[in-house]
Amino acid sequence: MSEGSPSGKDEAPTRVAVTGTPGTGKSTATALLADAYDVIHLNDLIKEDASLWTERDAERDTLVADLDAVREHLGDWTGVLDSHLAHRFDVDRVVVLRCHPEAVEERLRERGEPDATATENAESEALDVVLSEAVAEHGVENVYEIDTTDRDPAAVADEIRAAVEGEREPSAGTVDFMEYI
Repeated sequence: MSEGSPSGKDEAPTRVAVTGTPGTGKSTATALLADAYDVIHLNDLIKEDASLWTERDAERDTLVADLDAVREHLGDWTGVLDSHLAHRFDVDRVVVLRCHPEAVEERLRERGEPDATATENAESEALDVVLSEAVAEHGVENVYEIDTTDRDPAAVADEIRAAVEGEREPSAGTVDFMEYI
């Protein structure tokens, strides 16, 4: 039983990052949480407001976010922050969605991403880049890892909800895709 909570559950945090390599299912799963939480789709916010990015990376056809400007724009937000950048913000918990690199690569190609981008993101996923950043920034005790490979979005959303509500233990380091490399 957790201290400070008669039910044994941790108190629900006010700020949760849902992060992961592009193609792991963040936006799809968090869209299913909008009935219960304020969900901020950070990438959409950045695309819609030119004051939140500094340049366009022509090689990757992406925007380079101005994280300080985004922090200022968000202000005193609460809810669920969805983005591959979400773990770079001040949050109470971080949920890192993981997916087998071959599936990430396939999903990104289906979205129309260039082969180089799909491959780069698949390699990043295999090397635990986002997970490592999240643990370094927020500590292993605040990071929850969810493998989305072959799982439907509703099941992933349920796992995110369990992490938000304190119904599961932190789990950083439980997913391993090193065989891809």
